[in-house]
Parts: sequence; C-alpha cells; structure tokens
Amino acid sequence: MNGLVHVDALSKSFGDVQALGPIDLDLRGNEFVSVVGASGCGKSTLLSIIAGLTDATAGEVLIAGDPVDGPGRDRGVVFQGFTLFPWLTALGNVEFALQGEKSSKRERTAQAREHLALVGLDGFDDHYPSQLSGGMQQRVAIARSLSYRPRILLMDEPFGALDALTRRDMQALLTHVWEQHKLTVLMITHDIEEAIFTSDRVVVMTPRPGRIRADLAVPLERPRVSGMTEAPEFRELFAQILELVHEKAAA
Repeated sequence: MNGLVHVDALSKSFGDVQALGPIDLDLRGNEFVSVVGASGCGKSTLLSIIAGLTDATAGEVLIAGDPVDGPGRDRGVVFQGFTLFPWLTALGNVEFALQGEKSSKRERTAQAREHLALVGLDGFDDHYPSQLSGGMQQRVAIARSLSYRPRILLMDEPFGALDALTRRDMQALLTHVWEQHKLTVLMITHDIEEAIFTSDRVVVMTPRPGRIRADLAVPLERPRVSGMTEAPEFRELFAQILELVHEKAAA
C-alpha cells in the first residue's frame, strides 16, 4: 500500500454485466484526485465502493490500512443531488451530521456554524433549503460532509446540476477550501476542465468494464486562479485527456 486510500484489483459485476475491471489506485494523504471517463464507464460505481455503499465483486479497498466493509465516518460523501433535509435549516442540516459526536449541543452548533462559514454561508444559518439557491444548497452539503472531519471526501459529480457560472464559483470555492484546509479528495466528474483546475492528478477510465487508462499529474502551481485555464500546459493536458476519453468511447 502506498497512500491513505488503496484500491487493489477491484471489480464489480451487475448480473452478467461487468461494470468495473481490475482497478489499482492509490490516493496519498491531502491529495486531490479527479476521475473522468466516458458515460457508463463505472466512475460512480468506483466511488460508491470506496464509500462503502456498494459491495465489490472482488478485490478490496483500504483506508489507512483498514478494509472498507461499509459506510464510515472516515469518509464524507457529496452527491450531485443536494440531499438536504427540507425540514431542517442550513445549520440543522450540518448539525444532524454531528449527532454521533461526543460533544455538547453547544459545541456541535459552534462546529456547524464554523463549517457553514468555511463554505461562505455565514449569516444563512436559519435558512431552509427552499430559501437557498442550488449552489448554496450544495455548499451546505459540502459543509455537512466536512463537519465531522472525515479522512477523505468523496464527491460524485457534485456540481453537475448547477448552471455554468455557479459551477465555476463552486469549483473556485472547493479549490480554496482544499488549499486552506488540506484533505484527501476523490471527485468524479465528466468536466475535464473542472478535473484539471481542481486536482493534483486526473485518472482517466476506459469504457465498461472500467479500468484505469491513464493517471496524469496536473502541472499547475497552487493557488489555482481562473486565468490558468488558458495556460498552454492546461490546454495541452486538456487535449490529451480529451483524446484519451474519445479513444475509449470509440473502443
């Protein structure tokens, strides 16, 4: 094992359909890795297995050397849908994730407020999901997943339901949060620019059954700024990944 998260010879079948082929993947501590690939290649299945929400047909996932055998508080998960409780306020949604903590109600409330402020929602504690925009709801979901301080944050197309401008804002927010509070992130996305802009590495998968086709380092300095998307090294990496995805899609 080399890193915080280790996926070894993982595979997954749904009946006669092979969703994932053998996967060998390591994530180091405090590393941001994105996974891209053609639709249906098994990206979300891979994340679901690491999250402990889906069982692998074969192989294993280790978090800090311990096997994954179900969901755990060492992993936070953010989905494309905002998955907030509509009857709870923004503060209440984050506090809900802290109910298992050995701390007082006052401490949990302070911790929830701290994480809402972290994602730029200080002052929105008492707002219900219906009173928040899509981007703000996803900020609450991210704050909730970070509030109990997981070892790894798993994100499945977290900004896929947002409009283009809000999506850009959320990418910048996520990058800022990561750069300020270093944590290990694995993000599934179909947006190649998003993957490059946010990540240290981009993993490209083949079509079903999904395997790792390429594992590419992102040669961009941090902090990331919007102008980097026009840098020659950014455009070259974008073109390389796009070609790999198209090759796999045509395979």
